[in-house]
Amino acid sequence: MGAEYDYRKWDGSQEFNEVDADGLLAALTDDYLATGDIEAALERLLRQGFEGPDGEQVRGLRDLLEELRERKYELETIGDPDDEYADYLDRMREIEEMERSAIDELDEEAANSGDDRRQEVTSEVTAERRMALDLLPSDLPSKVQSMQHYDFVSSEAREAFEAMVEELRKEVADTYFQGMSEALGEMDPEAMARMRDAMAALNDLIEQRERGDDTTESFEQFKEQFGDLFPGAENLDDLLEQLAERMAAAQAMWNSMTPEQRAHLSSLFNAVMDDPDLQWQMDRLNRNLEQAFPGAGWQRRFQMGGMGGLKMSEATDVASQLSQLERLEEMLQGRISPAMLNEIDLEQVRRNLSDDAARHLEQLAKLAKTMEDAGILKNEGGKVEMTAAGIRKLGRQALQDLFDQVRSKNIGDHSSTWIGQGHDREETTKPYEFGDPLNLDLSATVHNAVRRNGNGVPVRLHPDDFEVIENEALTRSATVLCLDLSMSMPMRDNFVPAKKLAMALQSLVSMKFPRDYLGIVGFSEIAHEVKPEEIPTLMWDYIYGTNLQHALMLSRKMLQRERGTKQIIVVTDGEPTAHIDPSSGIPFFNYPPLPITLQLTMAEVYRCTKAGITINTFALDLERTQYPFVEQIAKVNGGRTFYTTNDAIGGYALVDFLKQRRLLRPAG
Repeated sequence: MGAEYDYRKWDGSQEFNEVDADGLLAALTDDYLATGDIEAALERLLRQGFEGPDGEQVRGLRDLLEELRERKYELETIGDPDDEYADYLDRMREIEEMERSAIDELDEEAANSGDDRRQEVTSEVTAERRMALDLLPSDLPSKVQSMQHYDFVSSEAREAFEAMVEELRKEVADTYFQGMSEALGEMDPEAMARMRDAMAALNDLIEQRERGDDTTESFEQFKEQFGDLFPGAENLDDLLEQLAERMAAAQAMWNSMTPEQRAHLSSLFNAVMDDPDLQWQMDRLNRNLEQAFPGAGWQRRFQMGGMGGLKMSEATDVASQLSQLERLEEMLQGRISPAMLNEIDLEQVRRNLSDDAARHLEQLAKLAKTMEDAGILKNEGGKVEMTAAGIRKLGRQALQDLFDQVRSKNIGDHSSTWIGQGHDREETTKPYEFGDPLNLDLSATVHNAVRRNGNGVPVRLHPDDFEVIENEALTRSATVLCLDLSMSMPMRDNFVPAKKLAMALQSLVSMKFPRDYLGIVGFSEIAHEVKPEEIPTLMWDYIYGTNLQHALMLSRKMLQRERGTKQIIVVTDGEPTAHIDPSSGIPFFNYPPLPITLQLTMAEVYRCTKAGITINTFALDLERTQYPFVEQIAKVNGGRTFYTTNDAIGGYALVDFLKQRRLLRPAG
C-alpha cells in the first residue's frame, strides 16, 4: 500500500525538529579551522544561518536584518501626523461654518417674527458672536482654546466641537499612557482631576525610589487608588519601565516632526487639556522617567511620512515599534553570540516582525546550548571554548569526511585498514570482506542472519551475514606531519584542508593505531611542535618564510626517541625560502631562495635519510611547486612527491598513510 504525502505552507503550527549538534559542528568546522576562534565561527554561522535536521534552512541574522529593515520602511511610510493636524483644522472650520449658519438663521427668524424688541436683542447677540468668530486666531490650537469659552448658538456645532475636544483629550491620554483613555471614560473635569492626581502620585513614587526609600507600601496604596488606570502593573519597576518606554516613544514621535509641526501639535494638546497643573505634572513625569531610564531612547527620531493621516497615539505606537526594531537592529548588527539572542523578547519580535522571524531567532538562540549539551562546547566566564570531547569529535568528523572523499572519488584503496592475523584480539567486529581471515564472531553472524530472515529455524547463513573479529597488528610506525604555516597557505585556500588532514590523521592514529606515534610540526620562518589539542586553534604566521630545513631538523629529533618504521609527511605550497643560520642560530629568509638555503635543507634531507626516515612530500599549488628541489628530495631520500590540490590532498594523504601502514604487517 503506497504512502501518500501532503505538503503545505508553514502556518505557525509546525515546528522545527531539534537542531543537531553534529550538523552544527560540521557547518562551522571550516570557519573555525580557518580562524581558530570558535566564538567568531559561531557568530558567522548565526549570520549566515544553517540547515536544520529536516533539511529546512534556518534563516541567519543577515536575512532577518533585511526583513527588519523592510518592516521599518513600511512603518515609516504608513502615514503622516501632519495630515491628521490638517484634518482637525478642517473639522474646526466646518464647526465655525455651522455656527455662522446658525447665527444667520437666528437673525432671519428674528427678522421674520415682526417683534422689534426680539430683533434688537437678537442683533446684539449675533453681532457679538460674529465678532468673536471673526477675532478667532488663525492657528488651530488658539482656535480650540478660544472656542472652549465660546457660547455656541448652534447646539450641533457645540456637540461637534465637544466631540472633537473629547477625542483630542483621549489622544493625549493614549499618546503618553497607552489605553488610559478607556479607563478614564469621558474626559470630564472629574476624570481630568483624577488623571492629575495619578500623575502627582507617580512622580512622588519615582522620586521616593530615586532617593533609595522603600516604596512597597506606597506602591500598594497607589495600586489601590489608581490601579485601573495602569492595568497589568505588578510592581513599581514594571510600571515605570512600561511608562518610560511609552513616553520615550512619544518623545521620539515629537522628535521626528519638523519644529513647526511640533509647535502646532504641542500647542493643540495643551489647549485641549486646558489644565496647567496637569501639564506641569506630565512634564515632571517626563523628566523623572528620563532621569530614571536614560537608555529608553529619548533622543530617537524617525522619518515618518506617507499618504494617509496618522493620529498622535497611532504615531506613538509606530514610534514604539520603530524603537523596538531599532534596538533589535543595533543588537543584531553588532558583535552577537547565541547567549545574547536568548535575551531577545521573542513575543516582541512576533508583534513587530513575524511569527516566522521569531521562530528562526529561537532556533539560532538554541545553537550554542545544543552544542554545550552535547559536550562539544563549554562556556566558562562568558567565554565559549571547544571541549576536549569536541576536538575529538572534530577529528573524527574530519576523518569521516576524508573517507567519504576517498569513496566518492575512488582515490586509491578502500578506506578500511589492514588488520593483523593471529595477534591481540580486539573487542570490535566488522563485516567480512574478501581477504580477511575467517575468524567469525558467531553471535554477531547469527544475529545478522536472524535479522535478515526473521525468527525460525533452521537459521540460514549468507556470506553477507559474516561478522569477523578484528585483531590488532603488533607492528608500530612513527610519523611526523609537517604543515606549512606560511602566509601563502591561506592566500591560496590551502590552510584549512591541511589542518583537516592533521586532525584526521590524529583521530585515525588514536582510534585505530594507538601504539603508533604521530607528531605534528608547524613551520614558516621557524618550526615548532604542535600538540594535538592545539590543532584546531593553530594559525598561520604573519611572516614570510618557508623553513623546511628547520621543520625536517625538528621532525628528525622528535623521531629519534621513537621506534618502528619512521616517516615524515610534508604538506607545503612552495619551495624552501628560509633556514636557520648555523653560526648565529637566527632564521634567515630570502626570496627567491638562495643556494645556501637549499644546501642546508638538502643536508637535513641527508640526515633524515641516514636515520632511516622516509620523506613524502605533498606539494600544493602545482604551478608554484614544479621546482627541481622537491624532486631532488624524493631522489635522495627515496620517498615520493605528490602534486595535488587543496580539495584532494586529504584523501591522497590518508590513502598513502594507510597503504604504508599495510606494508608494516608482520611476516607470515
